[in-house]
Amino acid sequence: MEGGALRVTSEWRSGVCVAVRRETATARSVRLRVDGLGAPASGLGAPAAAGEAVVAGQHVDVRLTADDGYQAVRSYSLSATPQAGPFGRPLGAGEIEITVEEMPEGEVSPYLVEGIEPGDPVEIRGPVGGWFVWRDGDGGSVQLIGGGSGVAPLVAMLRARVAGGSTADFRLLYSVRSPEALYFGAELTALAELPGIAVDTVYTRTTPPGWSRSPGRIAAADLESLVQDPGLSPTVFVCGPNAFVASVTGLLLARGHAPAAIRTERFGGP
Repeated sequence: MEGGALRVTSEWRSGVCVAVRRETATARSVRLRVDGLGAPASGLGAPAAAGEAVVAGQHVDVRLTADDGYQAVRSYSLSATPQAGPFGRPLGAGEIEITVEEMPEGEVSPYLVEGIEPGDPVEIRGPVGGWFVWRDGDGGSVQLIGGGSGVAPLVAMLRARVAGGSTADFRLLYSVRSPEALYFGAELTALAELPGIAVDTVYTRTTPPGWSRSPGRIAAADLESLVQDPGLSPTVFVCGPNAFVASVTGLLLARGHAPAAIRTERFGGP
């Protein structure tokens, strides 16, 4: 990830789990309090007296150390920042949230989804990232497109918009396998009721009863009806598995969105 300079640390810091919240059968949101992590004194993205700004769209590295000294490290996008937690309400000082999908063969995610509990320690590096971020005051409309767990940093952006009082038009297109796999369901419903925010869901395998759209991946027709028109010059954030991001980016370019306006974050193997 590239972008403007941010005051972030490359050092590992001690953290502690302060809360967990089940999102789906295989995913949890984990709230962490990190030593020395400051919240901006005023305005999203402003320098923090305690160290650095924390911005929606950034990620952290999480390190676990086994009794025999073996260490495993994985990166997770922030789903909440100190100043913008669930429903746009602030978290406690030095607190962040990550939302983790369990990978059955993973070394870190099974512990974060099924093991970690309030009071348990963890090591954190970051937050880092300066390109795939949204700051209050960036201006212009924003289109968010997420696949599966890739919705996490996009929800952080929605929360930041609410917390900062921005009037920018935001639209989220969320692609997910089934209703049971939906992250942040109640919150997304509530956010969609706010002026200037729209949330649309595409189910790829199973839909709720009576759903008007048949199951399937995001297609060109979905962009025509569920994505902001390229004539509005929105900044478009796309996050999800590699294949999802590649497919959606191709559809966006074909519809006329400017390459420079499309920011992507991807994960998974080729």
